[in-house]
Amino acid sequence: MGSAPLSIDVFVYPMAPYNSPDNLGEGEVATWAPMSCTLISGPTEGILIDAMLTFTHANAIAEWAKQFGKRITGIYITHGHSDHWLGLGPLLEHFPEAKGYAAPEVAGRAAWEAEMNKTTNYWTKRFPGELPEPAVVPEAYASDEILVDGQVVNIIHVGQGDVEGSTVFHVPSADVVVCGDVVYNNVHMMQFEADDAKREAWIASIDAVAALNPKIVVAGHKSVDAPDLPKHLAASQQYLRDFTTVANRGGTVEDLVHGMLELHGERDQQHTLWISARAEVARRA
Repeated sequence: MGSAPLSIDVFVYPMAPYNSPDNLGEGEVATWAPMSCTLISGPTEGILIDAMLTFTHANAIAEWAKQFGKRITGIYITHGHSDHWLGLGPLLEHFPEAKGYAAPEVAGRAAWEAEMNKTTNYWTKRFPGELPEPAVVPEAYASDEILVDGQVVNIIHVGQGDVEGSTVFHVPSADVVVCGDVVYNNVHMMQFEADDAKREAWIASIDAVAALNPKIVVAGHKSVDAPDLPKHLAASQQYLRDFTTVANRGGTVEDLVHGMLELHGERDQQHTLWISARAEVARRA
């Protein structure tokens, strides 16, 4: 008789205000997108996927994760954007047996962002007094397999998500993929670094996830209580195609925002759409 599948539990921290330095558009409200952390566990052990950003985030994850009574052996990061790993330091204090890991390309981007913040205060300005300093950067993890109570979790190097060098975590025993920011769930998708060509590569990354035939798809940014359904693979691809189509019409930031809201107005976190639109219009200037 085989082992029971690994268990998947997801914690979501809701949208929250932050100190945006942007000149906000009409009706725009500066909130940070809802974020997820996933516990993958067996009978005794567990790993966490993504560590979020602030002390508050890390403490909330820890309080939630400790309720399951598992020995946390590692905290793994999906990609190098700092809102997925800056909480690693305080989170590791809650789980001293664990280490923070990421694929080499993810660890490299995280290290770059840590240095960038030292010189620009990009994250410090947005979350003053809320970030651990110095930042604890994840260690490069050489293998593409993680064992949790003897069962395999695979790291898949998909490449392009909302940043290059993104990874996802495949749990074959449970038909689950934890996708980081390769997939979004009912939240506007960040396009700050994604031009037309990168959006096409991103769509191909989602195809690679779909090829695993998951029954559960966990997005890095998802609405609170939103089901983790495979339909968000195709929905994310459609959003990316629609963004390119609307952007190709030309026009202002407001034109792009309103065009996308006509198609995807049900999604949370419009501030992300405004950020993406400002970046896209600047790229095309």
